Amino acid sequence: MSRIDARLQELGITLPRSSAPAGKYANAVIVNGMMYVSGKGPKTEERGKLGTKFSTEQGYDFARDAGIEVLAVVRDVLGSLDRVKQVVKIQGFINASASYQEHHMVLNGCSDLMLDVFGEKGIHARSVLGAVSVRDHLPLIIDSIFHVEA
Repeated sequence: MSRIDARLQELGITLPRSSAPAGKYANAVIVNGMMYVSGKGPKTEERGKLGTKFSTEQGYDFARDAGIEVLAVVRDVLGSLDRVKQVVKIQGFINASASYQEHHMVLNGCSDLMLDVFGEKGIHARSVLGAVSVRDHLPLIIDSIFHVEA
């Protein structure tokens, strides 16, 4: 068992198979050791906005779930999460009401997951934006960049 697989087991996380892209694009592309992962949302039937339908706490859980989707893509493309050298950047697009102000607290769900899984290699840059809407009315979408072994 790989080091990261053992860590996932400790955390009680089972990665699903990565979901297929929703259009004519790749789940991820690797260029010069950098892996760019297309936007992923949480696996939920729930639809709506933070600040109206969902609380910040629910948003945190959605962001963690979307992070698990991201990790599934990385694992499926690389064969092993042990090939991740560094989580470089996490960017969140939060489907939020105009008055919502806790976007950063929502994205902590994904950031905390990366730190839990990768330790120091999980420290990353990030940005988070409120969105008028996102595809399929999901509560959020996360895209990410990883530095990986070739």
